[in-house]
Amino acid sequence: QVQLVESGGGLVQAGGSLRLSCAASGRTFSTYVMGWFRQAPGKEREFVAAISWSGGSTNSADSVKGRFTISRNNAKKTVDLQMNSLKPEDTAVYYCTARAYGSTWPSGNSDDYAYWGQGTQVTVSS
Repeated sequence: QVQLVESGGGLVQAGGSLRLSCAASGRTFSTYVMGWFRQAPGKEREFVAAISWSGGSTNSADSVKGRFTISRNNAKKTVDLQMNSLKPEDTAVYYCTARAYGSTWPSGNSDDYAYWGQGTQVTVSS
């Protein structure tokens, strides 16, 4: 069983930055593909970014490329999402997710992930 706990959300003005962190349980964290998804009110959950078990491969949505960076620390069992140049449309609940089995590719498909955190709210004011 994998438990995920997100932190770092909050209120920020447009153009500002936030860093989200996700702490994971599980003895084999270093083998998990980790990802971030988000869901805005009235919208479907959407992919933000993902990272392979080694950190050597990353994948991100076009809407956040060049602004958001995903990273991980296997020793600390954490995965972070650095968010810069935030826009009001980035407002959403952000979810950390883990894939413990299957392909090692950092997929953008939510169906590929079995474990989800409770989410952390990010609000960007204009």
